[in-house]
Amino acid sequence: MNAREYVENVLAPRLQGDGGWVEVQKEEEGTLELVFRGECSKCLILDRCTAWMEQKLAAETGRQVRIRAIRKKPYFWDAK
Repeated sequence: MNAREYVENVLAPRLQGDGGWVEVQKEEEGTLELVFRGECSKCLILDRCTAWMEQKLAAETGRQVRIRAIRKKPYFWDAK
């Protein structure tokens, strides 16, 4: 299983259980660019979560991958 498949099939469902959503935006050599939505987009410990995800990816796929997190809030959260 490659890194993209692992995120989509294993990690994403775990985040959805907490009201979050993650999708792979771009995959380059050694880096995954992930878009975090829902509860993940406003999470105060997203850096700890991405570190955990990097550890899980290394353990399960055997590849060291760096995650670049992008928070994507719904447009109405910025409306006043």
